[in-house]
Amino acid sequence: MTTWSPLPDPARKGKKEPMESRNQTFENLPGDKRERVLAEATREFAEHGYHQASVNRMVQRLGIAKGSLFKYFGSKQGIFEYLFGQTVAEFKKPLKAIRDDASGDLFERIERTLLAGADFVATHPLVYSIYLKMVYQEGFPMRDTFLSEIRRASDKFLRTLVANAAESGQLRPDIDPDMAVLHLDAVMDRFLQSCAVAALNPGVATIPDRATIRARARGVADFLRHGLGGPLHQQSKEIQCKS
Repeated sequence: MTTWSPLPDPARKGKKEPMESRNQTFENLPGDKRERVLAEATREFAEHGYHQASVNRMVQRLGIAKGSLFKYFGSKQGIFEYLFGQTVAEFKKPLKAIRDDASGDLFERIERTLLAGADFVATHPLVYSIYLKMVYQEGFPMRDTFLSEIRRASDKFLRTLVANAAESGQLRPDIDPDMAVLHLDAVMDRFLQSCAVAALNPGVATIPDRATIRARARGVADFLRHGLGGPLHQQSKEIQCKS
């Protein structure tokens, strides 16, 4: 299992308690046991949010002593931090593969990114449910820190794609890279929400099937490729300038 560096927490300033060493006991557990613990933790946070999540319920379903979880993670927040770190690391894997694979233009790579995100949401629905709670619940502990970490990862990924596209002439020279990254991030985030929340699925209040998701990803990529102003719009502008 991938290890990760702890997120900065102002409340712990000055305390020397590396996440790696504190979780070493957990890392040494057999893989199936680690997966069970993380699965139950994910279920608890997804169903109850952070504040109402209960370590007692977790250990009851796991059939282990409460002290074991505290030994592994230190606290409920420690459990969530570890779970969050593992989730981000897992989500970055397909993005890294897309970033490092230079085949295809920017918009084909965006299409692959949308599909990779949809696959992640479908495979980890409870994890994505936690993410949505974090986005929309202001009282979520360390909300700004966690969301900033996600946005930084997305920003770094998209900037690489946009920079490569600009260098190869795939973008108009007047495109502002910052605005391009901002809009791509917003489009991708909204796309994933429509894959997970029925009420946010355009037109019909159902979760889209795989074929619909693939078609929509292609449509989004094509829309971005051609932009809001097509040939007719450009012709109209030329006519207005001449008149």
